[in-house]
Order: sequence, then C-alpha cells, then structure tokens
Amino acid sequence: MIPNVLTVAGSDSGGGAGIQADLKTMLALGVHGMSVVTAVTAQNSLGVQGAWELPVEAVRAQYRSVVDDIGVQAVKTGMLASAELVEAVAELLAGTDAPAVVDPVGVSKHGDSLLAASALDSVRTKLLPVATVATPNLDEVAQLTGVRVESEEQLRRAAAAVLGYGPRWVLIKGGHLPGDAVDLLTDGSEEHWLRAPRHDNRHTHGTGCTLASAIAAQLAKGRSVPEAVAAAKEYVTGAVAAGFALGGGIGPVDHGWRFRAGS
Repeated sequence: MIPNVLTVAGSDSGGGAGIQADLKTMLALGVHGMSVVTAVTAQNSLGVQGAWELPVEAVRAQYRSVVDDIGVQAVKTGMLASAELVEAVAELLAGTDAPAVVDPVGVSKHGDSLLAASALDSVRTKLLPVATVATPNLDEVAQLTGVRVESEEQLRRAAAAVLGYGPRWVLIKGGHLPGDAVDLLTDGSEEHWLRAPRHDNRHTHGTGCTLASAIAAQLAKGRSVPEAVAAAKEYVTGAVAAGFALGGGIGPVDHGWRFRAGS
C-alpha cells in the first residue's frame, strides 16, 4: 500500500508553496498526497496580493471526509491564518492517530503576513502541543517565543523555547544564518545537527512547505523522526540547488529535481 499523507494548508496560486508544493513533494517522495485547503491566496513570484481564509466548517468537513474514509499515515499543517482555524485543526490532529508535522507559517518568503497576530497564542497553546515535529524558521521562532537567533550557538536556546510549548520534537531551521545551511533537530534529550552547503540560488520559494511535507512523507513510510528529517533535508537541499526563475521575482524550489536529474 502507498502511504497516505494529508496537508492542511493554504493554496498558492503560483504553485511554488502551500498546498501545491506539498502535493508535488509527496508525489516526488512516493506517497499519496491529499489536501485540506484552509485559505486561498492570490500569489506569484513577487508576493501575496490577497488572501481569503475558508470557514472553519469547510476545513473540518474536508478533514473528516478524507480521514474517515481514506485514512492517513501522517499529517502536515501549514498556513492556518486565524485563531479559529488553528484551534479547529489542533482539535482534529489530537483525535487522529498519525504523526503531525506542524510548520507554524507566519510570514511568506516576501514578508507578507499569513497568520493573524491574534492566532499566535493558539499556535503556542493548542497546535504545538499536538505536534510530533514542529519546523519553525528563525523568524517564526522570534514570533512565537521572542528568542532571536543570530548565530549557530543560539539554536539550542531557540529549540528549548519552542519545546516548552509541548511538541515532541522541534527542528529549528537555521537557513537564514550565514554560512552553511544548519538545522537543529532535538527532543530535549538527543540532538541532531543537519548541515548542507549553501547554494547560491535566490529561487527558494516554498522551502519551508517542502521540507515539512517531505518529513511527513518519510514519517508515513515508517521512518523515525531523525531518519525522516535527514532524508527530507537531503531532498530539499537538491530542490533548492535546482530552483528556477519564475515570473519577475523569487522562483520556487524544484520539487521534481530528482526526475530531471535522471532524465
């Protein structure tokens, strides 16, 4: 059986991030991707021109429709927009017997806000406690905890602050730091440092969505959290290296880089 993975996130009309990136990643990694759309954005390589969240009842109905009939081996969350959506999705995850990868999306690659300020407390108190793995970047760490990271040595402090809200594991993404792309995965007792060379490519739209979806795909295949994150990091590193220009701004990572590498 092909594992089933569900993404609960917003739609990116430009196809580089959000639901579209998640489903491409899942296909590339050999799992069956399914989706619960939480919001619709008008979005391209230049930024987000508009965003419209769906009603809570529409999100809940999509989730129940998929999970109750098809079942899931992992769930990934992305853009949840409002406190009401965050709390509804957290409740759904708590009742689902599958690992949950929470990407606490706050701001887009272009600096556009994708989460209401009033929803931050719901992320802290409702969503993070039901996460198997939380995957914040440094801006999201600062948003959620107030901890600002300016060096690799400070990643531990950031991880401890996020773990304080209850996820089983946290992956602090250090991609915004200078030097190699260094991430820290920890559950508070064991640490895994993941390093990859930094590629001189500005076309990195969708990196966070892609990484979280790749982790969920690997967890659905039965891998442990450290194994899943290491495999996902390898996939995303290749996708960033192969990222391509699209439109007049920041292009996406290449979700199909392995297909093209073999052709």
